[in-house]
Amino acid sequence: MQVRPLIVRSFIAAAADAAGLENASIVLAPLGDTPGPAVSVDAERPTYPASMIKVPIAAALALTYADGERRPADRIRVEARHLTPNDAPSPFVLGYETTLEATARAMIAESDNVATNVLIDALGRDRIGAICRERLGLHATAVRRKLSGALPLIDDPAATGRNAHPAADAAALFAAVARERDGTFAPVYAALAAQIWNGKLSAGLEPADRFAHKTGDTDDASHDGGILSLADGRSYVLVAYTTLASSPESDARFAAFARTLRAALG
Repeated sequence: MQVRPLIVRSFIAAAADAAGLENASIVLAPLGDTPGPAVSVDAERPTYPASMIKVPIAAALALTYADGERRPADRIRVEARHLTPNDAPSPFVLGYETTLEATARAMIAESDNVATNVLIDALGRDRIGAICRERLGLHATAVRRKLSGALPLIDDPAATGRNAHPAADAAALFAAVARERDGTFAPVYAALAAQIWNGKLSAGLEPADRFAHKTGDTDDASHDGGILSLADGRSYVLVAYTTLASSPESDARFAAFARTLRAALG
């Protein structure tokens, strides 16, 4: 019988270094009945989360559905205070009207920045923070300002600093989403599974693997993380944060890391 090697912290750190992932914060944690230890490298590092902050916003919204506070079909409208550039074509232009459900899906699956800013105002920063702390146990996560797709930064008079959502909190949240993927967090999981940005970790995985995930990119941050399901039924949370600039070269480094990790998983 072939015995798969035990993946330990030193292996993860060495694989990240070999791939050129700078200042990496990494978590690999088995889910459900999958054997093996949870492994992390500098997961508490306070790296700017970029668009990874969108996942706790989506999770907070899903919990307001569960509480009956809001409904997926509730309508919203894009206003001038929400506008910022997006990397993909977007219907979220001034005056656009749609539902909370569609807005949250666009925020995750397409990483739509305007959709994110609409939801930040719809939910409120304090409310998002309270849900993250009290319901999700994400004590290092905070939504402090709206997102900007390019410089200059969006005009945000209510801003109180930079957003925070370290790799450790991201991993904990993905684990929670995985546990409730058919329940409370079904819309979050579905949006993660519909991700259109798949050039990082996804590019180093095997064809039969499923990776429901979110990426984050700025001029000084490049991240990827989500729920990895293998064809043999094993599943993991996998998160990698770096201080690399967003670029095709950085994406290739993530893919190289994922190939090494995937080979070790067997």
